[in-house]
Amino acid sequence: MADVITAPAESALAWSPAADWPAPVEYAVAVDRYLASGSLGPPSRRVYRISLASWAWPLAARPRPAGRQRRGAEPPVLPLALLDDDDADRRIAAAIAARSLQADVRTINRELSALRSAIGWWVDMGWICHDPTAGLGMLPGLRPAKAPLTDQQLAALFRIPASLREQAFWHLLSDTGAAATGVLALDARAVDKAGQPTAAAGPMVGPTGWSSGTAELLRWLLSGRTLGPLFLTERRAIERATLADACPLTGRTRMSYRRAAEIFTTATRPLDPAGNGWALHQLRRPQRALSARN
Repeated sequence: MADVITAPAESALAWSPAADWPAPVEYAVAVDRYLASGSLGPPSRRVYRISLASWAWPLAARPRPAGRQRRGAEPPVLPLALLDDDDADRRIAAAIAARSLQADVRTINRELSALRSAIGWWVDMGWICHDPTAGLGMLPGLRPAKAPLTDQQLAALFRIPASLREQAFWHLLSDTGAAATGVLALDARAVDKAGQPTAAAGPMVGPTGWSSGTAELLRWLLSGRTLGPLFLTERRAIERATLADACPLTGRTRMSYRRAAEIFTTATRPLDPAGNGWALHQLRRPQRALSARN
């Protein structure tokens, strides 16, 4: 989330449309007005909106939807004044603790930062009286990385029912040992007709490429497509995306790390004895000879 929305300077309030806005009753309306006050592009505004909307569930004392239930879920309607309740800070703190079991520290801190910025602007506007996040600090550091998956765990992973896209993505991560963000940044032109890497794949794959099984999955995934991101979202973009992040044939956009991580964790919960699911970085293992994987 590269863009940061800041509260308008006091001298700007004389001409800002926000100066004439009455205090909103609903949290969602307050989110809309906050986003309208900043100079954000459509993609960044959409990310902020999703992040801020996600706080509606814990503020209403309801669990956030996860997995497939998250897509299309309507946030609960709640009054903005709920943020002035005595227990608002405790609800937010509890939501952060619960979220830490599902998301990485960086994501949680980004979501908290978005909420804190919005609340600060609402306080400045006089719509609420205090900031319930004031006593909440950012989560320190990163959680210790989980151990790489064993051969047995990988075999179990590759047996579960999952889409072709997921299986190709997971196999590619396991084969290359590359970071998920780097693999998601690949375009279709990084894979040749045989499913093996081209020069456009860069140094992440090494001189020998990846396994024949992964190559076959990628060949099926692309089905001759040579344009757009390698791994696409399930649906067409809601808002116009940059040419580099959209498939000109389907209108679908590049899959995000957040979505890829969520899918992986949800899919692997039944395989995790603790029931929490695995993390994408666990697919990064010390590289073995490709002959052992072919």
